[in-house]
Amino acid sequence: MDDVSLLPELGKVLRTRRGNKLSRYFRHIFENTKIKRVFGINFVIFTVITSFLPQKTLANDTDKIDITKVPLVLTTEKGIQYPVGNLIITQGYRFYHPGIDIDGKTGDKILPIMGGKVESAIYSKLGYGNSIIIDHGNGVESLYAHLSKIEVREGQKVEKGTEIGKMGATGWAHGDHLHLEVHENGHAINPLTVLPR
Repeated sequence: MDDVSLLPELGKVLRTRRGNKLSRYFRHIFENTKIKRVFGINFVIFTVITSFLPQKTLANDTDKIDITKVPLVLTTEKGIQYPVGNLIITQGYRFYHPGIDIDGKTGDKILPIMGGKVESAIYSKLGYGNSIIIDHGNGVESLYAHLSKIEVREGQKVEKGTEIGKMGATGWAHGDHLHLEVHENGHAINPLTVLPR
């Protein structure tokens, strides 16, 4: 077999009736013992040489971080919260009432249900009375109505701990309470579907 030439005669390959002519041509080359010996010796040499070469990492030494010295901070903070400390719902979400009414006393602190940007802060004696709309992003907004006092201004960024106003009975309100609405892409949805349970 060692006397067989590395490249087969093209005429012999074309006269072969069985199998693909191209695959028979290359099979003859790679089944030749001389080729196998050359590939085998080169593979062994390559493996031995690369085992002695120093291994280089992708990161620089200055990029290394000692993870034992990085403080681990765990948090169980929820993304959405109640706007008041004591949740007593006096009126639920209905077709004719696009939010919920939460009982309280004038002056109780009101917080946003989640962080965002104050879209509007309206002072009025009609309808919702003093009210705030906060844009939370992704098409979600919340409205806080019947406030006795507004503590934020339009365009202000607020966090969950920011006091945005005080509970009251302004506008068309019957007694002290907070009227809370949540809008998704301009449509009112039941706030209880997004508030924590």
